[in-house]
Amino acid sequence: MISEPEIEGEWSSQQPEHSAADGAAAAAGPDRALRAAHWRWALGGALVACAVFAGGLVVQERYGESGPPIRYRHSEQLCAETPLKAVGAVLGGLGGGVPKHGETPALDWSSCFADGSKEGQPFMSNAQLMVELHKKTDPGPEFGVVPELALYAMPLATEQVSGLGERAFFSGAAQSPRLQVLDGGTVVTLTVAWWTRGAADAGDKVDEDAVKAAMVEDVRALLARLRQ
Repeated sequence: MISEPEIEGEWSSQQPEHSAADGAAAAAGPDRALRAAHWRWALGGALVACAVFAGGLVVQERYGESGPPIRYRHSEQLCAETPLKAVGAVLGGLGGGVPKHGETPALDWSSCFADGSKEGQPFMSNAQLMVELHKKTDPGPEFGVVPELALYAMPLATEQVSGLGERAFFSGAAQSPRLQVLDGGTVVTLTVAWWTRGAADAGDKVDEDAVKAAMVEDVRALLARLRQ
């Protein structure tokens, strides 16, 4: 039979201590505690929003509300503007190319795809050129951050190139180097690729360093031609 002290719970006669702040919160009721928690969350959210907004201002301050400068003209016939003579000489010639273009309030772009595959050549090749004119937003913060997605080729280490625009570098993959140039609101991208057809002799391999030097030469000539 359970005795009376056990029923009343003598083992819990000492109550836990509470601080004065806890007492005040309890006296004010649960609503006040909830309001304090909500206020702290709101303050934290406001601070994060201010940080994001400030980061946006840093990007905008580079050129202001007028947008990035456009130092090059838009061309609807990019293949005619740049025949890629230097690259074609290394690869044994390139075709006339297929141009495309588009214009929007924020971005004008033009491209050229040239095929260098010729019958009797031990390898096949092509070149893809793109010129983007960003009229509203600065492409600088995102320049060069796109990862290399080649599945069957070894990615190349990024290599800085001097003397082209504000910034320029090589990336891409083996036998498919990509040259990108940033100058104000203009981004130029040239990718050249080649691969062997059938069994080719070692002497028929393309000199990748010669291709990259030719890419720099052709892009420099293009920028000089489109400069306004």
